[in-house]
Amino acid sequence: MMISFIKNMWRTMFVVDNKVEGVDPMDMTNKIRKAARAIGRVQGVGFRFFVQTEAKKCRITGWVKNESDGSVTMELQGEPTDINELEARIKRGNGFCKVNQFDVSDIAVVRGEDQFNIHY
Repeated sequence: MMISFIKNMWRTMFVVDNKVEGVDPMDMTNKIRKAARAIGRVQGVGFRFFVQTEAKKCRITGWVKNESDGSVTMELQGEPTDINELEARIKRGNGFCKVNQFDVSDIAVVRGEDQFNIHY
């Protein structure tokens, strides 16, 4: 009973809906892609779902993944202003997670990507 309650709570707080939504195609000339690594209280607190939800709100594609060292890595692709907004939201967190360090580097754009996924 309690596990079901907790699962429903997480879904309500972090998941927009159960279907995968794509991002409308954007002009590829304005897109950038960043590789990022978050360190802090970022595992076991719904951080990946938080990043995915915020990425969708910011029209960002890419992915997010837990690493065995306790960090979370991600690739973020979209318009520069949207990427900057998502980075700010990730650094602020959501009350459950706390990002102590957020490292970012530029990488090559992936053509045709239209979703933001959680990798397991």
